Formats: sequence, structure tokens, C-alpha cells
Amino acid sequence: MSMPFYVSPEQMMEDRADYARKGIARGRALIATCYKRGVLIVAENPSNTLHKVSEIYDRIAFAGVGKYNEFDQLRIAGVRHADLKGYSFSRDDVDARSLANQYAQMLGHIFTHEMKPMEVEILVAEVDHEDEISRNQMFHILYDGTVKDENSFAVLGGESDAILERFEILYKSNMTLKKSLTSCIDALSGGERKISPNDLEVAELSIQNGRRAFRRITGTELEDLIN
Repeated sequence: MSMPFYVSPEQMMEDRADYARKGIARGRALIATCYKRGVLIVAENPSNTLHKVSEIYDRIAFAGVGKYNEFDQLRIAGVRHADLKGYSFSRDDVDARSLANQYAQMLGHIFTHEMKPMEVEILVAEVDHEDEISRNQMFHILYDGTVKDENSFAVLGGESDAILERFEILYKSNMTLKKSLTSCIDALSGGERKISPNDLEVAELSIQNGRRAFRRITGTELEDLIN
């Protein structure tokens, strides 16, 4: 009888983390940022049908990078969780914090117990307003279930460190939609290449959109904002 190779728990976790990070780095990045009216999410995505950014619930958006089939499974699970909670209790009881905790538990369990971790990073964003004061929340959840509470902006995906450095210089609080979009595109491109509107997926969570705060920005509207 042959003896199995022994691998220390520390080495096993490190190997899984490296595997997940390499898979995520192969994908294209996205930026989520707070602006004057809410939260803007800008992703490099040449596909018109496979969305990285989607609506989860009334005031909540989901964004993912990495393997599409994996973060889309998480999106569907989030929609079901939000619908069930809203139906069982109240629509106001569905919030980004509890949803981010659910995602963190799922990703942490998979990372610890499964042979292959999920090659994804996801973002859950919520916009809310009371007495005309906007209160935004953004939770960045990593492949191992780690949750980061982002105050003003978050960068996910490939070359995130370099993009984050560029965007930190460009970011200002209470920017307009046009200025926020331009800053996101400049940070994603690095000034070395031009990203066309067809290669972008842009959406906003705006307090001006009413109960269904999520809205995609496409077509001529997107072109006018960029030019």
C-alpha cells in the first residue's frame, strides 16, 4: 500500500490562493466608485450578452471578475437569497451587508473544503438615501471569503494594483457622472491605449432612479458621456 504525499495545511492554502489569483488576473478589470448621485461601475467587457455587472435587488448591484460561469452562479444565488428574504420579511430588510456575508460564507467554505477554489472576485454595492443624504455601501469579497468594506471606490480583476494607483490620483468626492466615468476609463487604460464604448460595460446605482436604482448606460448616452 502506497502512502499519500503529505502537504502542510499552510502550503495547501497558499497553493489554492495562488491558483485563484492567477485565474482572476487573466480577466479584465472593473472599477466601482461613489459619485454625486450614487455608485458607478465601469468594467472592460467586449461582450454584449455576458454581463459582469447586474442588478440583484431594488438598490443593490452585483459585479464580478474572473471565470464568468462561477461568478454568474454567485449572482443567481444572490438573486434567490434576496427574493426569498424580501418575500418572507420586507423589501427593506434586503441589504448589501447581509448579502456580502452570505457570499463570504459560500466562498470561504469552497476555498477551505473543495479541491479547486472559485477563480472570482465579486462586489456587492448598495445605494440608499434618507432626507436627501446618500448612503452608499460597497463590499469587495475575495476568492477565499475575505470581505473588504470599501468606502469610496474599489478595483477588481487583472492588474488591479496598477489601476488602483492610477485611480487614487484621479478620484475626488462628489464627482459628476461624466467626470467619474472619464476617470474610470483613464485608470483602466493607463493612457497607453484607447478603450472604445463597445468594450465597456457601464451601470449606475442612482438615488434619482427611484426604487429600482440600477440602470445600464449604453449606446449614444455612453458615447456622449465619453466624448
